[in-house]
Amino acid sequence: MPLKFDTKRKNKVNEYLKNPIFKIISETADSLGVKAFVIGGFVRDCILNRSDKDIDIVVLGSGIDLAKAVAKNIKNKPQVTVFKRFGTASLKFRDADIEFVGARKESYSPDSRKPIVENGTLEDDQNRRDFTINAMAISLNKETYGQLTDPFGGLKDIENKLIRTPLDPDITFSDDPLRMMRAVRFSTQLGFEIANETFDSLKKNKDRLKIVSKERIADELNKIILSPVPSMGFLLLDKAGFLEIIFPELLNLKGVEELAGQFHKDNFYHTLKVLDNIAPKTDNLWLRWAAILHDIGKPATKKFIDGIWTFHAHEFVGSKMVTQIFRNMKLPMNEKMKYVEKLVRLHLRPIALVSEEVSDSALRRLLFDAGDETEDLMTLCEADITSKNEEKVKRFLENFRIVRQKLKEVEEKDKVRNWQPPITGDLIISTFNMNPNKDIGIIKDAVKDAILDGIIENTYQAAFELMLREAEKLGYKQIDKNGK
Repeated sequence: MPLKFDTKRKNKVNEYLKNPIFKIISETADSLGVKAFVIGGFVRDCILNRSDKDIDIVVLGSGIDLAKAVAKNIKNKPQVTVFKRFGTASLKFRDADIEFVGARKESYSPDSRKPIVENGTLEDDQNRRDFTINAMAISLNKETYGQLTDPFGGLKDIENKLIRTPLDPDITFSDDPLRMMRAVRFSTQLGFEIANETFDSLKKNKDRLKIVSKERIADELNKIILSPVPSMGFLLLDKAGFLEIIFPELLNLKGVEELAGQFHKDNFYHTLKVLDNIAPKTDNLWLRWAAILHDIGKPATKKFIDGIWTFHAHEFVGSKMVTQIFRNMKLPMNEKMKYVEKLVRLHLRPIALVSEEVSDSALRRLLFDAGDETEDLMTLCEADITSKNEEKVKRFLENFRIVRQKLKEVEEKDKVRNWQPPITGDLIISTFNMNPNKDIGIIKDAVKDAILDGIIENTYQAAFELMLREAEKLGYKQIDKNGK
């Protein structure tokens, strides 16, 4: 059928179809006598006027053969990567990744996401798609070029902003439970609602998520986190019952307890607000993760003391939880995890610096501890202001503006960001002919603290002289050039 939507959208789709790669595919498919279609997310995003560099081509025949033939007809003869086991092939054209696959139908066993694949028709291929908005196909053959095949009303669902499965959602989700995470992800990314029948099926089939690899779940979760309003996704994950399976630590933040008429805030909804606050400020996935985990230690530290709810040291408990959460969720156990851990541990520190009388020493210590992450830490702290009182928010943001200015002034003066103390353990050992022991750390810390507190200048000579005095207090004397 012809494309049926407003002229502006139709013209935009036609603009996308003017990409030279589609003409090459069209001519190549016709020469091979096979039918070819661009299908799925690319079609959806064309209609929505969203950029998409991933192009899926479905062929009524061999996707591998068409990919190889297309590559020969491209001037620079791009390399074709073949996945014979899956019957797919891919190549790059300019900045686009193009995947070719033969039309197929799939069947699943109950304990696996891996389908049994057979050759099929275009209808079979569209039947196996996850959502109606991803099941639309546009013909690339000359006689029918640009015609839309939309058997499930995907175009109408785009107009109505609706996520819906092409077939029975229970079958769709039971076959491949990752599609349930994708439903939440697309809803969050696009700002679409999930159809009632589809959402009921999410709740009914939630336990099927247990057969999905944690890496695939984390990949979808990260896409939700990077969405414009990520709280939408987390609220859906909670409502569908997914959080108890994939992220129980976050769910533990939920709820308000009352004792003696005193309530604490619901830290789950506070966390989602912090995440939404930080989203417009950064596309840094790991800074957004820090927003999610900044209060993760509160349930473990919650106490009611002298009529007040306290969460003492929750930042330290939370930072230690980061490692286990990353490990459980198969997130990267590298510098990204350490970055999140650091921001969680330090997220309360800038609050103590809003006083007019704050010392340069406190500022130097924060710069020393935060290093390159100082700006990100301040962004996190500003996002952590979630009061509904506009005057209070305004006052806190002004306080943090002052802190930023003070940090800038101290950094320009003392240069302590990413600074390394001039006295090393090796220097102490060689100066006093010491064996490794705890006294080395005591001497190093004394010198570092003296510089950060402004007691001595940040110079090697001043640090060396203090090292001699501190070592002498512990009974060590400097050896001479002859080792005596």
